[in-house]
Order: sequence, then C-alpha cells, then structure tokens
Amino acid sequence: MKFVGKSVKRVDGVKKVTGTLKYVDDIKLSRMLYAAVKRSPHAHANIISINVEKARALKGVKEIITGDQFERRGGLYLEDKNFLAVGKARYRGEGVAAVCAETEEIAQNAVDLIEVEYEVLPAVTNAKEGMKPEAPLVHPDLGDYHWAPVFFPKPGTNISNHYKLRKGDAPEIFKEAEFVVENNFYVPHVQHVPIETHTAIAQMDADGYLTVWASCQSPYAVRQALSAAFDIPLNKLRVLSPAVGGGFGSKAGTTLEGIIIPFAMHAKGRPVKLTYSRQDEFENAYVRQGLHAAIKTAVNKEGKILAVQNEFIWDGGAYTEYGVNIAKAAGYASAGPYDIDNVWTDSYCVYTNHPVGGPYRGFGMSEIHFGIEQNLDIIAEKLGITPVEIRKINGMKPGGTTGTGEVVTVSGLMECLDQVVEDIKFYERSEPSSPTKVRGKGIACGWKAPSMPNNAASSAIIKLNEDGTAHLLVSAQDIGQGSDTVMTQIAAEVLSISPEKITIKTGDTDHTPYEWQTVASRITYSAGRAVYEACHDAMDQLLDLSQIKLGIFKRDLELRDGYVVSKIYPDKKVSISELALGLNFEDGSAIHGPIIGRGSFIPPNIRNADKKTGLGDHPVVFWTYGVQGVEVEVDLETGQTKVLKVASCFDVGRVVNPQLLEGQIEGAIVQGLGTALFEELMLKEGKVLNPSFVDYKIPTADDMPEMIIKFVENPEETGPFGARGVAEPAMVPSAPAIANAIYDATGIRLNTMPMTAEKVLAAMQAK
Repeated sequence: MKFVGKSVKRVDGVKKVTGTLKYVDDIKLSRMLYAAVKRSPHAHANIISINVEKARALKGVKEIITGDQFERRGGLYLEDKNFLAVGKARYRGEGVAAVCAETEEIAQNAVDLIEVEYEVLPAVTNAKEGMKPEAPLVHPDLGDYHWAPVFFPKPGTNISNHYKLRKGDAPEIFKEAEFVVENNFYVPHVQHVPIETHTAIAQMDADGYLTVWASCQSPYAVRQALSAAFDIPLNKLRVLSPAVGGGFGSKAGTTLEGIIIPFAMHAKGRPVKLTYSRQDEFENAYVRQGLHAAIKTAVNKEGKILAVQNEFIWDGGAYTEYGVNIAKAAGYASAGPYDIDNVWTDSYCVYTNHPVGGPYRGFGMSEIHFGIEQNLDIIAEKLGITPVEIRKINGMKPGGTTGTGEVVTVSGLMECLDQVVEDIKFYERSEPSSPTKVRGKGIACGWKAPSMPNNAASSAIIKLNEDGTAHLLVSAQDIGQGSDTVMTQIAAEVLSISPEKITIKTGDTDHTPYEWQTVASRITYSAGRAVYEACHDAMDQLLDLSQIKLGIFKRDLELRDGYVVSKIYPDKKVSISELALGLNFEDGSAIHGPIIGRGSFIPPNIRNADKKTGLGDHPVVFWTYGVQGVEVEVDLETGQTKVLKVASCFDVGRVVNPQLLEGQIEGAIVQGLGTALFEELMLKEGKVLNPSFVDYKIPTADDMPEMIIKFVENPEETGPFGARGVAEPAMVPSAPAIANAIYDATGIRLNTMPMTAEKVLAAMQAK
C-alpha cells in the first residue's frame, strides 16, 4: 500500500467540521476560578505604587498579584520579559497586576478598583529613532540579561541584537560598479488574528504537581519556560495543548500562562482560567515586527548582481526575547534566493514601546522580500531587461553559494520560475473588466530555511495494538497545517497499514515524547523523520520475530497490507496483529513482548556561523525555494486593487499529501494578500488604534483569487521520503509579487505595506 503522495483525508476533519474537537476554552473544570489583568494606559512609565486594597475587599476576590512578587525574567533566546511588569511598564496594555476571583465579572470589577500611580516616561515609537544614542532606554539593564551566544545585544542602547553578514567586499565593488541602485522600504506591524484567542488554565495539586492547559504551538517549550520562571521541576509540570485554533507564530512562546500560575499555587487545587478578549489578542499577543529596510545594489549592464548592502531595522517592541532570532534569520537570508558574491548586511532588532514583536508566518522572510523582489524589478527596468530575465541571471542554481557562503546542492528555483511564467501567462496581456480599470502582472521569488538551533530535536513513539492497529505519539502540534494527517501517512507508509488504523496523540508533555517547537516549517521534515525512524524501529522488531516465526531470512521479508510477507513466496506471511504483543510458541513460552517503536531526530551537521562575519558552510539544514506570479486589476478612479489570479510553484522535496499541500499554499497566498493590501496594526504613541475586526481588515471570501498551484520535487536527502517544509515559505513571495503587478498596471511603485486603495490612488494622482 502506498499512502505518501496521496490526498488522504484529514484525521481531525470530522471533529473540526462537527464542532466536537475540544479547545482549551471548551474545558470546564469544577470550582473554576477566573483571572483578569490590570493593564498600563501608558506606553512607557515607571510604576510608583499599586494600591489593591479596594479590589481585595470585593466579595469573591481570591488573590491579587503584582509583578514585583515574581521578578524572575524569562525568554527563549533573550531573557528580558516578566509576566507582569516589574518596576515600569514598557508598552501600552502591559499587565501590571492581576486578580483571581470566583467569576470573570468579579475579576474584571476588581481590576477596575486597582489604583496605579505612574511616572510617565518619554516613549520610543520609532525603531530608527530608538537606535540613536540620545533615545530613552526601554531596557536600561540589558547588560544584566542572559542570552544565547549566537545573539549580540548592545547594552546601553535599545539594540537587542545586531547581526552582521560580511561576504566578499561590497564597499569596494560599489566604487567600480556600472550601476548602483538604492531603495528603501517599510513594512508595518500586523497581527496574527487567529480565530481562537489565547487561553490557559492552571491547576496545582496538593503535592505541588502543576498542570497547565494552554492554546500553544509548543508544549515542551512552554514547559521549559514555566519551569525556569517558577522554579518547578520538569517532572512536576505538565503542559497540555488539546487543540489549537490557529497560531501563525502567535502561540509559539508563553503569553498568559505565567499570570495564572501564581494564582494556581495559592488556590488549593482549584483551577484558574484566563482567556484573552479580541482586544487583548490585538494588543497583548505577539505582533509581527515592523521593518525599515534599505537595500543598495551594484549590478553590471548584463544584469548580474555584483554586490548588495542591506540595512534592516526591526521594530521589536517592548520585549524582543523571540524577535532577536527574526533579525538573525533575516540577516543570513538577506541576499534572497540569489547567487551574489558580495553581500554585506546589518540586521538590528530594536526595543521600542510598542506591543511585543514575535514570530509570524515567514519569520522575517516575507518582510525582507517585499524589498528584495521589488528592488530586483526596479533594476531590471533600468537595464531594459524583463523581471524574468534578471531572476534567470541571478537565481540560485545547484552549485551556487548563499549569502553565508554555503554551497547549494539542491535548488528547484529555476524550475519553479519556468512553471509560474507559463501558468500566469506572464508575457500575455488581458483586457480589463471596464475602461476605468487596468491590469498588470508581477512575479516574485522567495526562499526560507528553518530557523532553529542545531539541537532542535524531534521524537516519536509508535505502539502496535493486538488487532494490528496502532497509536502514534508525537508532540508536534497541528495548528491547522495538517501535520496530524501527514505524520499518520508517514507511519502508514512505513508499516504498510491503512491510516485509518493509526490514531495519533499529540500535545501532552507527560505522555507524548519531546518536540522542540512547532515552528519554522520544520514539522513535516523533523517530526516526520522521527515518525519515520520510530516506524522503522517497529518494523525491524516485526521482521526479527517474523524471521523466527516463518523460518525465512529477515532480508527476504517485507511489510505488506498488515502482514509480514515473504518477498519470494507471498503466501508465506504472518499478520502484524499476531506479533503485536510478541511471539508465542506452541509450548506456551513467548519472547519479546509488545512492539513499541522509538524514533528521534536532530537535523545533521548544522554548524554555527562565524560570529564576526556570519559566514558558515552549513548554518541551516535546507532552503525551500518558490515563485509566485500575480495578475491584478486596479481601479483608476478609486485605487482599489483586486488580485485576480495567482500562480504558485514551490520545490517541496516530496509531496506527502497533495490536497493538504495545496491548502497550505492557498492559505499562504491569501494571508500574504491580506498583509499586502489591507492589514496594518495602526499605532499612535504606542496605542493600538484598531484592536478589532471592525477596523483591522483581513481578506474575506470576496477577495479570493483564482489560484494555480504546482510543485517541484527535488528530494531532501535527510527528510522523510525526501520531504521538506513549505508552510511559511509559501507566503514569502505574495506581497512583493502583488506590488510588482500594481507597478506593471499603473506605473506607480509603492514601497510601504499595506498597498491600500488610498495609497494607490494618491500615488496615481501624484504621478
């Protein structure tokens, strides 16, 4: 039986469409208590005093906490964040105190009674301004913080990471180049807006055993962070994530879990729950960081890029414990999917008094490509060549080198480019729907590597049941991308049993094995490989027992349709069910016992890059390449842009589930369309002005374009069946392709997102 490469139905599909899948907010525990948070009205302010007496006197209030009771900082990459503000508030909406009460209403009423005296401080509301020596310091104690050695904060400034890449000698090339082009771009903050807002429940037993239910992408990462923050041994801390209603990166770290744990410690076994409102989700969950990008390019008259010099300034917000890694990832990917000999990049993550920046689908790649791919079209026009030609000349091919100096062995970029040019009919013009409208086409390439440390491990366990069915245990979280189904398919393929006979269990740190994080588009690759190894371990045990049972050498046996079968004499076979609990003999004795397969995986040979230059021969495990082409129609009277058609092609290594993969690409296209045309978290003096779906616009069914989706398969050597991840890379080219299409239609170049009707109309009128 073959299952990899087929559109197997989602294993969670029935529960999701019938509404029976249980999310954290659906969990009802007896004697539940509820938490609410007092938040700062100021973007930057010292906390002079907090008076909780009136709130404490309110009937039904059980406990009140403030940040100074829990001063230990946490963070995955840079330990800079407290769960409640300590000493000062660093963004508008930051929690300064919290209440635990019998009902949500009582908790909120108590919050309103808390009195806080502030000393308002000058706020940093622009990352470029925040880099200046005279800027107010958001974190004066940065030098006392702990961080991973691959990041480079600058104590005494607002720079939480300065990543440098120095390949070749770009400054010297610029002196002699035939053409030098300089362009600037800006990408604003956006929100993830998952349908399910953040929710968590915490309960501590009498013996000090803490259980946390959280809508999180990475239960093991949350467990580690909470263990460190509250000094709880890992064997006394359980994190469960039963289901996640969308994440896109916003649920990758800890958010509200640390607020309710102190309450759980005092609640004598009663569970405590906190659920974010939609406004909370906009203001207090991760946002995508803003970006100021300056790109300087040297090119010869044939269109070959000789050198590029980038400056990326990231608005990381009030805490950048996750954002420092985005600056790093953007730095080593800053050449884009192009073979360029001289690449100099400075990528800065900067503290501001804005909401906390964190991981968002694309992890910096969508933001930098908005500039990289428009810059390429600008150069092509100056040289009188087509956007396709300049990408053919410079695009990454096997044997080329990345910005870090890594030699590329696998790249399907040119194949993807040819496919998209054909599918979008790039060189053909189509008639607009009315005389007041114009049409244009644009193209953009993109790439992304999994941004993860060298020891980002995955593991899996497969248990065979007496009837030949199986339970698969992993901690990779299905946040909508379909990983539960893909893991099941991989297991089914190795063991040659139907996916319907495998039940997958995820997201319980007590009962499912270790997974670093569900981020970085790494799950199909890393967790999938762990499942592959676990099932091969089980298969090996089955073959050992079958060799004894059938009297046939192991090398001459294979798994087929629920049986271990002789390759030479197919009628000689034994069912998996007969061997699931070991091998029994006629005299009543038995050997082995239950079949349990174990698999683990760490991406091989990833090595740190040089700290001074950023150069390295293998700093990432692989690159995923792809291309998107777009056709748009622009209304000359209103500036309204309609995306009519999108053609997409990515090199995915191996297609595991075509339907799920198409769904991934479709979602990425629409999400990219939203950030390109509609989405912006509007901030004024640190205040979010549009914290609701009334004012923050996302795409609807009416905005769906026609989508043509194709794949290229150049196998990834270490991936399961050759697969590599594409969930995030698929969004990377969307916005720049739309920007290039708008230029093709109207002749106006927009260097800021979103490219709203107002901006398009104003630019056309100015032209």
